[in-house]
Amino acid sequence: MDNTGLKQYMVVFTLPPQPFNDLFVSLIPEQRQMVNKLLQEGKILNYALSLENSKLWTVFSVESETELLELVSALPLTDFMLVHINELTFYQSATTFTSTFSVN
Repeated sequence: MDNTGLKQYMVVFTLPPQPFNDLFVSLIPEQRQMVNKLLQEGKILNYALSLENSKLWTVFSVESETELLELVSALPLTDFMLVHINELTFYQSATTFTSTFSVN
């Protein structure tokens, strides 16, 4: 994926106190499905949950802050969490440095 012109944002989601209510738990599969789709599309670059289940860290790669807000708002669990957004100066990961392997 060509990231030229795209902006990266770190979004920190603070989850509600545990135990999670039944509605929150019932929306987890839908959240995972949407996150997986956004990962495949390259809109989400990484998605991580803290060991104690209190924070989610996500890096988005989007064209604008408006697009970011639309994606974040569309996630099923967003209404249950506090959201903090930071635009990144740059984003690097180990996958940035690995070449793509093809069996063709």
